[in-house]
Order: sequence, then structure tokens, then C-alpha cells
Amino acid sequence: MRHSKPRVFVTRVIPDAGLTLLEKHTDADVWPHDRAPTREELVRGAKNADALVTLLTEKVDADVLAAAPRVRIVANVAVGFDNFDVAAATKAGVVMTNTPGVLDDTTADLAFALLLCTARRLAEGDRLMRTGAWDGWGIMQLLGHDVHHATLGIVGFGRIGRGVARRALGFDMTVLYADEFPASPEVERELHVTRVPLDELLARSDFVTLHTPLLPGTKHLINAQSLEKMKRTACLINTSRGPVIDEAALVQALRSGTIAGAGLDVYEHEPKMAPGLAELDNVVILPHIGSASYATRGKMAQMAASNVIAFFEGKTPPNALNPEALTRPT
Repeated sequence: MRHSKPRVFVTRVIPDAGLTLLEKHTDADVWPHDRAPTREELVRGAKNADALVTLLTEKVDADVLAAAPRVRIVANVAVGFDNFDVAAATKAGVVMTNTPGVLDDTTADLAFALLLCTARRLAEGDRLMRTGAWDGWGIMQLLGHDVHHATLGIVGFGRIGRGVARRALGFDMTVLYADEFPASPEVERELHVTRVPLDELLARSDFVTLHTPLLPGTKHLINAQSLEKMKRTACLINTSRGPVIDEAALVQALRSGTIAGAGLDVYEHEPKMAPGLAELDNVVILPHIGSASYATRGKMAQMAASNVIAFFEGKTPPNALNPEALTRPT
């Protein structure tokens, strides 16, 4: 006998703002472990579910959907959805959703924090103090790069990229951006930004920060050739998706002095890093915490839950990636 409430498999414990909503409106089965489910565990949990609430660690493709024929909606607790095969979902009549908008400022904060930390070598200083190796002030000690009045290059000028540009105003930075789609003249005037080709941005910028989605055309957008075009004093920041950078090439560039430093929140093969990256002093490495504030993660969970609830109330989910799937026979 079918449950009166839709069954939802939640692939990880999410903040209460989302879980409370799901538990009120659905029969929620929450994966209890503090790790991502394996593919087999994901399929097992999804098999009898009507909906999935997933994180970016769960790849939902045609095979998973075929093994879970009752699933009608998959809600990602993330703005990125490179873990989804949206085309396969549309073909199967499954709606997929994400959580855009709510994490923009929080991620922009983190990107700028990484920029400052990398420029002024804060992580190196922290290690020096914690190990007891600091033997007193020295005029040549941990010299870094000024952020104020420097040139910032923003690759990908969506909501997060624009948030970083807004923060750069307070540091009197010259801001360049590269994007397939130009911002409106009003936005360019408001944020004091200039659109340039990517190669020009790489050559002119003291800091390059990446805010492009992971698409076939953006994988390894920053590679050995790209890094060679940057200033030797430049720093590279990435809070978008790891595979946008060829991580092995970045390790070599940091070792050889092709660029001065990097600040990373995401990695090509998460949770693993490229060999040698962790041993380098001129890179700041964070464990994918771009949206990790209490308020933002709570809003993301709530938005994912609301997408699921709207679907089962017969409405179009507010953040449907493929609303055309609603009209396909199942």
C-alpha cells in the first residue's frame, strides 16, 4: 500500500530548517552517516523513494534514475549541479532543482577572504605561530602582496562574481571581468568593472578569481598555458568547481614560480588533492566551505525542501532546472 505522504530519501543530514519541513510534509528517510553514501547505498536508498534530496557529492545519472523508477524529483542542496545528468532526468520525466541565490554573498565573502589570506600569507603566519617557530619580528618576514589598488580579474560574472566585484570597491581595486555574456552598462558603471578577453584578464590581473560553472567548455579552463599568461606575482583563487583548474598544472606552476600563490576551496578530484599540493607553502587550502555559514546552509536546505514540497502539491518547483520534465509522460 502506498504511503499517504511521499517518500523522500535525504542523502545526508541537512540543517534543521530543511529537515523540519520535509518531516512535516513527507515521509523522510535520512542517511545517518557523516559521509556521502556510496553509489550502491544511494541506489538502495533511492529504490523505493518518490523524491531525492541530494548534496553535490551524489552523482545522479541515468543509471541511478533507472534503478529508482518511482523518483519524480531530485533536489540538490547546492547551486551547482554538475553532479546531475539533467538530460537523462528530463528524458525520464524527473524534475531536478537547485538552490540559487541564497549562497551568493556568503561565497563571495569566502572568495575575498581567500584572496586576502593568500595575498598576505596569513596561513603561513598561522603555522609559524602554532609550531613555535616564530622568533620575533623581522622586516623581511612573510612579505606579501597588497590588495588595495591592485588589479582583480573575475572569470565568470554571475551573481557571485558580481558580489566579489562589489567587495573589491572597498579596496579601490581595478576590476576586470571575462564572461561570454556582458553585464549591462548600468552594472558595469555601478561596480566599476571592465569586460576584457580572458587572455587579457590573465595577463593584467594581480589576482584572478574563478566563478564559472563547471561545463564541458570550462573544464581545465585554467591550464598550463593559462597559468603561463599570468604575472609571476599573481595569485589564483577558486571557489567555483575544482575541475575548472588543471590541478596538476597548478602544482607545477606554484612550484616553479610561474605564479606567486593560490587560494583553493574546491579540488579536481574531491576530497583528494593533486599530489604535492598540500606540501606547498604558497597555497591556502580549504575544505569546500564556500557556503558554510549557519544562515546560508539553513536557507539552502529549506529551499531544497520547498522544491520537493511544491512538486508534490502539484506546483512547479521554484528552482526547477528542467521544468519541461513536468510535461513528459512517466
